[in-house]
Amino acid sequence: MNSEEEFYDAETGLESDDDSCEVNFEDAQVYDSKHSSNASTPQENGVWERRKTLRAPMISRHDYSVWGILKKCIGMELSKITMPIVFNEPLSFLQRMSEYMEHTHLIHKACTLSDSIDRMQVVAAFAVSSVASQWDRTGKPFNPLLGETYELTREDEGYRLISEQVSHHPPISAFHAQSLKQEFEFHGSIYPKLKFWGKSVEAEPKGTMTLELLKRKEAFTWTNPLCCVHNIIMGKLWIEQYGTVEIVNHNTGDRCVLNFKPCGMFGKELHKVEGYIQDKSKKKRRVLYGKWTECMYSVAPKVYEANKKKAEKGDAKKNKPEQSAGKQETEDMPGVQETVSVITGSALLWRITPRPAHSEEMYNFTSFTMTLNELEPGMERLLAPTDCRLRPDVRAMENGDLDTASVEKDRLEEKQRAARKECSKDEEEWSTRWFRLGTNPHTGAQDWLYTGGYFDRNYTDCPNIY
Repeated sequence: MNSEEEFYDAETGLESDDDSCEVNFEDAQVYDSKHSSNASTPQENGVWERRKTLRAPMISRHDYSVWGILKKCIGMELSKITMPIVFNEPLSFLQRMSEYMEHTHLIHKACTLSDSIDRMQVVAAFAVSSVASQWDRTGKPFNPLLGETYELTREDEGYRLISEQVSHHPPISAFHAQSLKQEFEFHGSIYPKLKFWGKSVEAEPKGTMTLELLKRKEAFTWTNPLCCVHNIIMGKLWIEQYGTVEIVNHNTGDRCVLNFKPCGMFGKELHKVEGYIQDKSKKKRRVLYGKWTECMYSVAPKVYEANKKKAEKGDAKKNKPEQSAGKQETEDMPGVQETVSVITGSALLWRITPRPAHSEEMYNFTSFTMTLNELEPGMERLLAPTDCRLRPDVRAMENGDLDTASVEKDRLEEKQRAARKECSKDEEEWSTRWFRLGTNPHTGAQDWLYTGGYFDRNYTDCPNIY
């Protein structure tokens, strides 16, 4: 049973051939020091600080069951099922999609590297980091309304982003991020395809990610891994990412193949990512390994293979494993895994920014995510009237008012249905405002491309969706 709408979530410089690395990557923080404290008031020097918490803690879901809803809908497509708003998180999917940008420092790093293999390593780390915020994020983002937008400007990180919900059936969200110094452009569109497997829901984020390093005249493309939410019938909800991600440098012919491993019967592979980079002659240049929830490392292939053989010999000396007791009825969350075992001679490509201590009470948001729905002073008069921050249902849920959020969500959806019916009666077609369907110049496939002009602040033709 497939769905297309209502239930989707999920949504250093290196010497490439040597066994050692001359320069290590430095862990980069998401925020400057001037953006590192609570955002309830400006600093004394007048600089606005981004907030570190939401206005209200997460609404309890203890009295609700996902299976309690789904079992009444057996035989229906997931697109016809409306989940109670308590299973949402106070973000639109457009905002959640902007979390790809949390580790933008990796793109900036790639722009500075002279060697194409070194650049591919960092781009691969960025591709992994872009899904890291989904760890433990079992809440469902609000479905964007057709024509809804979201803008994000981060001068401290040197970029700005615009996204738009460009299609309702099927639901497609398009985004475009650009460097403030014309160093890079990062864009793509997501069409979440869902499959219900009885005890789990699998989300395939169809769509291509394109990263262009403008000064290098290079373009990289890839697709994101599959995401699965387990234990929707009973037990603790948990998430895993799995599948093969292939990153292509369309200018040099270099390729990176990353394998996001499924956790397996005993959870030994949980969160693990392994892969390699090969040049245009198909010579393997680097091996990458780590966890998408933690970090990624790079090492020379010879060193990796030697370490693998040594590990296999060690495993052979161990006692035979205990016989399996059989598959459990619930897809239990595997126990806490050991951190990544670092191979001597490896270089750290990326390490996740630690979440704040109160993250669990705040929908398991990262510090970056906490800021996405914040309305800074004076921002409301600059935003497009379609911006997510102005959605009354998301705002009410963030404030802890579940009743108002539910009423407003129903009102907005009914307003959208009425507008669609009116448009159909007049035989009018919906026209997107900031993106158009075109051809990706690097893949040759259909893609949603930014037409420009959003930041000119001319919003007279924006639809009234709220």
